[in-house]
Amino acid sequence: MSIRDYRDLLVWQKAMVYAKEIYQLTKSFPKEEQFGLTSQIRRAAVSVPSNIAEGHARLGKEFAHFLSIARGSLAESECQLILSVDLGYLKKETTKNALSLADELKRMIPTLIRRLKEKN
Repeated sequence: MSIRDYRDLLVWQKAMVYAKEIYQLTKSFPKEEQFGLTSQIRRAAVSVPSNIAEGHARLGKEFAHFLSIARGSLAESECQLILSVDLGYLKKETTKNALSLADELKRMIPTLIRRLKEKN
């Protein structure tokens, strides 16, 4: 199967699932966090698939750069997810799927970066 569009990338597909999972998890956050942690973690999670898509559109060395940004956003949202548990906004059990997706993406993104660099 050839990759003609960013939507063909498994890493983008999984990043979209991750972003949706974060949105679902943050629905229950306190109202006072709407413009704080809720907004911040959602922006970071959405940044992951967004940067993969934008990087794919640019191709070449820029793609690797945007994948690196996506990786940073992933770490940011993962940190905020852990903080959400520590603050009592989420139960650890409810974050298992999101954290598992984050772990998978943390392995996939560097692999794709490495392959892009080998190709160039």
